[in-house]
Amino acid sequence: MYGNSSPFASHGQRASSMYNRVGVETDVMTASPHRLVTLLLDGAFDSMTQAIGAIRTGNVDAKNRSLSRAVRILDEGLKAALNLESGELAMDLRDLYAYICMRLTHANLRSDDVAVEECVKLLQPIREAWASIAPAAAEQRVAA
Repeated sequence: MYGNSSPFASHGQRASSMYNRVGVETDVMTASPHRLVTLLLDGAFDSMTQAIGAIRTGNVDAKNRSLSRAVRILDEGLKAALNLESGELAMDLRDLYAYICMRLTHANLRSDDVAVEECVKLLQPIREAWASIAPAAAEQRVAA
């Protein structure tokens, strides 16, 4: 009923939330650029999954929070980090992220879980491709 940051949450819930936050912050501070993008993608997928569940259970607050977080990750994280001077792929990703943000905003306004599922399907190949280059990215980091 109460979120982990609520004064009414149990001590264990607040401690668990703080522990998780510290773990994520530590991962971010020590992560390679490849790992940072992986964390952003994971966060977007987690948020979209939570939003689907919230829509299906009628939890409007959780839906709004999850979809807003997903849009911010895509817009302020993934899209903002693109180097548009690097070529057509970066511009295509920018356009894809913008479209997904638009669909997630629609999903939030209309409580449309099908639109969120569409976004998951659109982003999944990006996530898989990014994961497949992880060994090469690690090798480049070691060589540098």
